[in-house]
This record gives sequence, C-alpha cells and structure tokens, in this order.
Amino acid sequence: MATETFQRIYRAPCPGCGAPVEFRSASSLYAVCSYCKSTVVREGEVLSRVGKMAEVFEDHSPLQLMASGRWQGRAFTLVGRLQYRGPSGPWAEWIALTDDGTPHFLAEDNGSYVFTSPAEAGRALPLFTSSFRVGANTAIAGKTYEVTSNEEVALVSAQGELPKLPPMNQPFAMIEMRSADGEVLAIDYGSVPPQLTRGRAVALDELQITGLREEVAAEQKGRQFACPNCGAPVEVHLDASKSITCGSCHSVIDLAAGLGGELHHVEQEEAFEPFIPLGSMGQLQGAQWQVVGYQHRLGHDPQDEDEEKFGWDEYLLFNRKRGFIFLVDTSEGWSIVKPTTGAPAYKDGASSASYLGATYQLKYSYSAETTYVAGEFYWPVMRGQKSFNRDFQKGRNLLSLEETPRERTWSAGSMVTSDLVGAAFNIKDKMAGRGDAGPLSGGAGGVKGGMGCFSIFLMLFIILILIALLRACEGGSGSSGYRTGGGSFGGYSSGGSHK
Repeated sequence: MATETFQRIYRAPCPGCGAPVEFRSASSLYAVCSYCKSTVVREGEVLSRVGKMAEVFEDHSPLQLMASGRWQGRAFTLVGRLQYRGPSGPWAEWIALTDDGTPHFLAEDNGSYVFTSPAEAGRALPLFTSSFRVGANTAIAGKTYEVTSNEEVALVSAQGELPKLPPMNQPFAMIEMRSADGEVLAIDYGSVPPQLTRGRAVALDELQITGLREEVAAEQKGRQFACPNCGAPVEVHLDASKSITCGSCHSVIDLAAGLGGELHHVEQEEAFEPFIPLGSMGQLQGAQWQVVGYQHRLGHDPQDEDEEKFGWDEYLLFNRKRGFIFLVDTSEGWSIVKPTTGAPAYKDGASSASYLGATYQLKYSYSAETTYVAGEFYWPVMRGQKSFNRDFQKGRNLLSLEETPRERTWSAGSMVTSDLVGAAFNIKDKMAGRGDAGPLSGGAGGVKGGMGCFSIFLMLFIILILIALLRACEGGSGSSGYRTGGGSFGGYSSGGSHK
C-alpha cells in the first residue's frame, strides 16, 4: 500500500541509536526501533526511550510488517505486532492500520485469524474479571455472548508501531466472549480503562493480503532435542506445537515449557498405526493439508462404566494459511470438522442446538478419553485426557460439544466420503472395502461399510450385543439415549483462535 494513503507520517531519530522511527497513526504512542529494539514513546514531537524490547519469537506466521490487504472495502497495512503468552500457549496480535489512520487488530492463534475493531461496551465493565465465568452468558452493548475464556496472559515481545503497550512479562486478564452468530468480543484488562474489541473470524484469502512471507514453515529447519525417556532424537517442525511423540519409544512429550525448559513425558505401552501416515499431504476443501498429528480415542456411556467402549481416530491437518482442521474416522464414516468461532445456542439437557441459523438434533452423549497420540499438536495433548461429548447432526452437517472442567469447545463440519479421503491422500487402494452407506432413517450420519481399523473388535462387540438382546428379548432394554457405537464428530481443541 502506498504511504500516501495514510495521514501525515511522523518520522524522528531513535533516541537509542539514531535510526529513523516512523509513526503512521496519530493514535499510536509507542514504537519499537527495528535496529536497536529500543521501545520508544511519542510525546508530541519528542521520542523518549523507555527500555529495550525482547526479540520476537519465530511463530512461522505468513504475515509480516507492511503486508497489506482489504477489510470490508477499506485498505489496511500491518504496522505492528504484539506477541502474548498465556496458559494455552503463545499468540500474536497484528495492528492493522486502515487508510484513514484508524488502528484495527488481526489476531492470529494456531493458524486461525480474527479481524477486530475497537468497540464500546455501552456500560461500565466490571473491575473484577471473576464476574466473567466461563460458560456463562452476558450482554454487552445489547448483544448476548457466551464467555469462552478467562485467562491471565502477558506481553512477551513486540515490533513496529503500537497503539498500546502493556507492561512486559506482567500478567493481566484477557476475557473472550463469542456470540451465536460467530462474533468474537475480547476485553483486554492490560489497559486502563479495559480495551474492548469486536470482530469475526477471517481467512487470509478473504482479506486479499499481499506481501506475505515466503513458505517459511516448510523450509524452516526442525528443532531437535533428545527424548527425555529413551534419548532418541526428536524433531519439532511446528513452532506452535505444545506436545509431540517420540518416534522411537512413543512417549508423549509436553513442550509447554519450551525446549529450554523441563520436558515432561508420559510413556505409551501400545502403539497404533495411523491409517493415514503422519506427514501425508492431501488436497481437501481446495487447499493442500499435511497430516501433523494423530490420536485414537475411546468413548462409553457415562452412566455405565462397565459398558463396552467404542473407538475412533482423529487426524490433525495443517495448512499455512488456514491453520488446523480435524479429519475424523469413525464407524459411521469420515468427517471434516474445525472448532467454531461462534458459540452455538444450547441449553444443558436440551435435545437440539442452533448454529448460524440451522438447528441440529442431539444424536449421542458419551464420555471420551484419549488413549494414544502420535505427531505434533498445538495443545498439550496427553494420553488419558477425558471429556464429556455431545454430538448433534442435521443431514450430513455435524456439530460437536466437548466439555472439560476448564472449557467448552464447539466444533462444526460435515461428513465426507471415503472415496474423497482416498483420492485426497492417494490411498484409494487402502480404502477398498470401506464404502459409505446412505443416511440412516431419522437423519443420523452414514454408516461406514467394510472393515475399519478395529473391525475385529467391532464384530465381536456386535455379536455380544446380539446375544445380550436375545437373552433380554422378553423385557426389552430400550434405548438409553447414549452413544453405543461410532465416534466423535468433533476434534479436541484448546479453544482455537481466541485472542
């Protein structure tokens, strides 16, 4: 974008090294010198040095300073970046300056993007963030939102031109809320008074961004370390990864503390072989995806711990511009899902949920547990992680809710055919005998034909069920309303893009 579209650019020598420092927006008070990394504050026509900024960490983002695009018909340029770290890991917030000099924000978290603008609450915000309980509904500016995150975060680095600058490495509260129509609202308690922003999830292609970085993710050399269990070399390819498995001993290694910190690990006794090999590349939804993670999960009726369990597989796929999605393989077929931006309308105990104008019927409720993981994950996945799941369906469209004591995660997607998956990953021969059945009466998903990864178990399970039904035919057991087969429509998530 040509600089003439901005208001008058203010340029002055850095008080630390003398290099030129520019301010394109009249509302920007801070900047980080690109040469000496001094943090400077603007007071009228004078720049003062207030300290030195830490180097930004490599997050393999395709974005960079001075990349430009369009949002809702207005041109913008990325002039600054703030990097935060919280309990769920690091994320970045880019300052997107529109052609009239107004700063907006492009938040980036695990490959997902949310474009937001400054907003007004319409009322005084609570002084204590405990008022925002996760899962509760609250009204802001006359609109109802569900509180999806209430965390303490800290600013760890920054670059470029900045309208705000919270104290470095000092925790402050960040509240996130989402509406049923996909709107994201954030309250930043790192400013006084708290700063409110409102926006929606976007795709980079939608923003028509030019000036992106080259393919750094594919070319970046992996970071290596020795497995804390067996000593074998382990290579991390994605900077956002919070956990990884050792290819030699299959231990799950927690990377939350970073490679320089203590590496905790959990051994896995039994190894599963993913049907789609890790590292495979596949064309889905008009984009090229790489299989970076795999997990096997088991489900069961939460009211009957002795009931036979059912299993399914989830593949974590990564695309540089689109972030992460899940490819799910269950006994009812394949599906592609992604954590939602909005919070579907649902009341606990209800038989349906509404999302983006569509009503989904509850099909299954069950407890889920992760039993095996392989590859890299953007959240700290571990064997034994548990959640309570509810699966909803409307035709071939799917909606899933996963609950843990700390969060509620919604995912949405749709069923796909095994032929499509086979063609995408060039495994048509392996798909032989795994055809797809049509929709079930009542609108449930298609049932996978042929033999799956756990076909022997399923056959034995069906035989046992038939025997039990024959023995109990006099009284009839009826339906408990809980899932007795198939798998989760959704994929486990740390919350998706939420900053």
